[in-house]
Amino acid sequence: MSTQRYSVTPHPIETILTWVKSGEIAIPEIQRPFVWEATKVRNLLDSLYQGYPVGYLIAWRNHTVKLKDGTTSAGKRILIDGQQRVSALMASLLGIEVLNDDYETVQIRIAFNPQEESFEVANPAIQKNAAWLPDVAKVFDPATSVYQLVNGYCSANEGCSQDKVHRIIEKLRGIVYNHVGIIELAEDLDIETVTEIFIRVNSAGSPLSQADFAMSKIAANETFGGNLLRKAIDYFCHLAVAPEFLGKITKGDKAFVASEFFDKMKWIANVNDDIYDPSYTDMLRVAFTSEFGRGKLQDLVALLSGRNFETKQYEEAIAEDSFGRLKRGILAFVNETHFDRITMILRSAGFITSKLINSQNAINFAYILYLRGRAENIPPADLERAVRRWYAMSVLRGRYSGSPESTFDSDIRQIDSRGVLAYLEAVIPNELPDSFWTGMLPQFMDTSSINSPYFLCYQAAQAKLGDKGFLSRDITVTDLLLNRADVHHLYPRQHLKDLGMSRGLYNQIANYVVAQSEINIAIGAKPPANYFKELAEQCNGGAKKYGGITDKAEMAANLAMNCIPASMLDGEIKEFGAFLEERRKLMALKIKTWFEVL
Repeated sequence: MSTQRYSVTPHPIETILTWVKSGEIAIPEIQRPFVWEATKVRNLLDSLYQGYPVGYLIAWRNHTVKLKDGTTSAGKRILIDGQQRVSALMASLLGIEVLNDDYETVQIRIAFNPQEESFEVANPAIQKNAAWLPDVAKVFDPATSVYQLVNGYCSANEGCSQDKVHRIIEKLRGIVYNHVGIIELAEDLDIETVTEIFIRVNSAGSPLSQADFAMSKIAANETFGGNLLRKAIDYFCHLAVAPEFLGKITKGDKAFVASEFFDKMKWIANVNDDIYDPSYTDMLRVAFTSEFGRGKLQDLVALLSGRNFETKQYEEAIAEDSFGRLKRGILAFVNETHFDRITMILRSAGFITSKLINSQNAINFAYILYLRGRAENIPPADLERAVRRWYAMSVLRGRYSGSPESTFDSDIRQIDSRGVLAYLEAVIPNELPDSFWTGMLPQFMDTSSINSPYFLCYQAAQAKLGDKGFLSRDITVTDLLLNRADVHHLYPRQHLKDLGMSRGLYNQIANYVVAQSEINIAIGAKPPANYFKELAEQCNGGAKKYGGITDKAEMAANLAMNCIPASMLDGEIKEFGAFLEERRKLMALKIKTWFEVL
């Protein structure tokens, strides 16, 4: 018995292009930037002209859906591999405009030289050279007379044989009859299997994610407004990082500007905050999980296809409802008040700059919590506190690191069942018991990664608690993080290197403090015994060498803020390993104090 889950059928390029134009094949990536260089388009046409193979296309047919009138609808094919090649053919042969990386609508013109039988990207010099046909799309235009084209070309190029040029032009026009194999995957395959097939067949390509499949489903559906919804998602993400793109939307996409989405999302172009710059995957996760109470994007793909999880059938009514709910989720995501609140909550926890953010999925679930909490009418102050604490806990525990979907799914189902506050109050004490702060966290902080979640939370704690920079009288850690801060080695790096220590040891996060650059420079490579002795002298009327603190009590307070043993000011300089161990415990207690005030 055959286990083959696909069929392979050769089709002429002409047929494939006709299918795309008619919507039989959905190429969602046409709505997203075309990333090929024009030279790759030229090379593709040359390969076809030479009769070389140009690879397979992989299509996955949408599930057959039961319509409202009881009939069934055969789904479109979704092209999951080959979008760029087909887009290149449509752009070059049919003259269809594509969106480039800057979201500008451009034409790709490929020129052809019949005498040399060569292709080139059109440029001003070629357009002035009579030996070149400046745009092959004209050759394929049904309104073009080949006789007139050949006659005109030969008139402009003395000595050309009309018969030869005619034969070459017909050979060029014939590339649309070249066959390309379409691998059509069985419609009942799940997303994981389709992804695995894609990776195995096309290992050189970018791996497809479940968010990619969801975006394909959205873009391919015009019946329920998927094409506009897809643009809303893409445009919002683009505007978040490139506000100048707003002008290109208003000028180049009048239909979207007239839609209900534009006025509700254009505000993002005026925001300079980069604490949360979401990708389309982030938007889908938040919108889907908050609205549907599910965490796995494969379920979104199934629901957008119309899947009835009870009957295992596909129904148009379910697809329509799913598109409506997803739209509500996206509109909630792009709502200015909502978006402003989640970034405000992060900042209020001490995460005042994007440099302190290392888990996008932790932010995503924090946003989900916020939206669900609003839906439950939780008082704003209580909701903000809950979201702050959950975000901090999930970062410290790495709750959404790696593959987050199963944790998203488990958490949201529990929240559905028990409510936001009840679930959080049950989980947080279990994840952060007293033993976490005194035993586990100091061990976790035995790391040299400056981007470790523990050092990021430590800096957020210092910002939230209003700590001053190391040896600074007036400059706060917040000031330093928002402007310019040096991460200074308490036991200077060069000093430890001279003692033969490795990078993994001298770069331990327990050896780091946030300091002004001038203080860092002044200390240089001096051993701690030397510069702490000078600090003691500075507090006893001696020369002011490091910062502006001259009072011993104030100096001791600054050291305590920065989790440095006060005994060092009295000349008790520990061996480096013992110092690291003591400081990790102090830093862990600082993070505990911070968490308790969130």
